[in-house]
Amino acid sequence: MADYEQNGEAVAVTKDMEGSKAWCHLMYALHAFSAFGGLLGSTTIIGGFLFGWPSIIAIVFNYATRGNVGGTWLESHWIWQLRTFWYAAAWAAGAVVLFFTFVGIPIALIIWGVLSLWLLYRVIRGWLALVDKRAMPVPA
Repeated sequence: MADYEQNGEAVAVTKDMEGSKAWCHLMYALHAFSAFGGLLGSTTIIGGFLFGWPSIIAIVFNYATRGNVGGTWLESHWIWQLRTFWYAAAWAAGAVVLFFTFVGIPIALIIWGVLSLWLLYRVIRGWLALVDKRAMPVPA
């Protein structure tokens, strides 16, 4: 079965590409483990995702291996995961600032709730697209 780039052109499947897909599956699994661990454990989804060791290991792997996927459809998954992590960190930091103003506590709680659902959505959507060998929609 052929792999496809974002523009729909077929890409030759190589052993290196299969290895990169395996890394991508591992990174999604680590992010999912952190997020769902936060859901089921004593922390929050956001706390588990941003500060859990599995997610931090996934981000390190992401930065260490992203040169291997440059110019392929898999690059979109690397970008998707990095953007998910850093946007979550920025929104969580903003919510913390609001929380400490005391007036912004309700807004901070809403942000945390929406951000938690967004994180789960991004991990699940990305992983399902990887399984289907589809690129993620990321800005150029």
